[in-house]
Amino acid sequence: MDGEGRSSGLVKSAALKLSEISERTKELGTAMKDPHQQRRIILVIVCVALLLDNMLYMVIVPIIPDYLAELESEQSEHVHVVIHPNSSTNSTSQDKINKNNLDVQIGVLFASKAILQLLVSPLSGTFIDRVGYDIPLLIGLSVMFVSTCIFAIGENYVTLFVARSLQGLGSAFADTSGIAMIADKYTEESERSTALGIALAFISFGSLVAPPFGGILYEFAGKKVPFIVLACICLVDGILLLTVIKPFSNRTRENMPVGTPIYKLMVDPYIAVVAGALTVCNIPLAFLEPTIANWMETTMHSTQWEMGLTWLPAFFPHVLGVYITVKLAAKHPNLQWFYGALGMVIIGASSCTVPACKTFGQLIAPLCGICFGIALVDTALLPTLAFLVDVRHVSVYGSIYAIADISYSVAYAMGPIVAGQIVHNHGFVQLNLGMGLVNVLYAPALLLLRNVCQMKPSFSERDNLLEEAPQGLYDTIKMEERRAKKKGYRSAGNCLAVDENGFEQFTAQRSVSEESSGPEYI
Repeated sequence: MDGEGRSSGLVKSAALKLSEISERTKELGTAMKDPHQQRRIILVIVCVALLLDNMLYMVIVPIIPDYLAELESEQSEHVHVVIHPNSSTNSTSQDKINKNNLDVQIGVLFASKAILQLLVSPLSGTFIDRVGYDIPLLIGLSVMFVSTCIFAIGENYVTLFVARSLQGLGSAFADTSGIAMIADKYTEESERSTALGIALAFISFGSLVAPPFGGILYEFAGKKVPFIVLACICLVDGILLLTVIKPFSNRTRENMPVGTPIYKLMVDPYIAVVAGALTVCNIPLAFLEPTIANWMETTMHSTQWEMGLTWLPAFFPHVLGVYITVKLAAKHPNLQWFYGALGMVIIGASSCTVPACKTFGQLIAPLCGICFGIALVDTALLPTLAFLVDVRHVSVYGSIYAIADISYSVAYAMGPIVAGQIVHNHGFVQLNLGMGLVNVLYAPALLLLRNVCQMKPSFSERDNLLEEAPQGLYDTIKMEERRAKKKGYRSAGNCLAVDENGFEQFTAQRSVSEESSGPEYI
């Protein structure tokens, strides 16, 4: 009887659990029907994906160099014993050669992710414009999951190189589609700036917390554990994406507009200025990450924990910079260009002061300044890219944020390879002075964006979207909406004409009475 009672109790508890799960599922389904709740859930999914990508990018910093050095020492000892069992001559010179080769291998391994991401991003942007944002995001998470698992089981340089390159492939899809999805869901400028600011905070958190996270787990639990943890989080995020957004059942983009080709966006002068600023402002961070540890060790005689925690304090000013920029942009949206230019000046000044630091405490200040400036630039200019597409092209965001991804990838592809050569040939001081000077000199270029807020949608450009006859209900509705808007613009008499660049032409306006009394031109 006791056995039957226990079994019936277990059955009842299981039934209660199932009912709770079904209720939670129904609540989630109800929430997904509410546009505001849907946007929040999508923002969470995208932010977790961005967090994972940047943690995987930086978690290898304290792990892989030490792991490859151990492999290299084991191989060199084995070869030395086999070839010269009783000789110790030229061992010092051989160690130097091995050290140089190891540095080159580590630099290529670190840069491989950004290089492949740079090559794939133009294709991924076009693919996202064609199929939507959810399927590419799922593809990116899947590739990142495979890459993380390979990192966990990899035991030689070739395997780790393949894993790092695969991560670049996954990032080209996940990062671009995630940011583009946020821009698509949050159409109001203030909400879009806030949502993109939250995403940037997750990116910063992943980049700055990953090195101590990876270093501690690697020290006490081994190489596999950090990657297994990240793989599990990636798997959960992918399952959440499948269950909540249901990418394969979503057909809302079958009749959606075709985005502007990426090559046309690249030659847009406003977009080119923003892309250049994103590249230049990230150069100090990309160039300092592979070089600052050796400089700290030789100049300050820093300990391993100090080198591991170098960038962690910079997380807080980065989040502060995001918060300040979002608040300022809500009050003064016409000064987005100024916030970006101010950020570049702060980055330049902070980069120039890095070589003057003599202690770990002194070094924290300029590094915090660099991350604060990057937060100003990114938070101000990423929403500006979406706004430029809205007013000058077609409101599809895959290609425009692929350009942003390319801008970041250029900096991080050059960093591990070029920075070491500059330090070796010219010195660490010259590297920082050069980076600071480039940022300060580029800041005035953002003056070109000072009239961006005055732009209004150029309907002559938007009409290129439907050069052929409308196909499907969506195209027909949008065509009628545009005709109505044109008619309204001409009949209301309270809007200026808009040229092909989006600027208002200073022509005489017709009054409402004249328009209503005179013939109506369509």
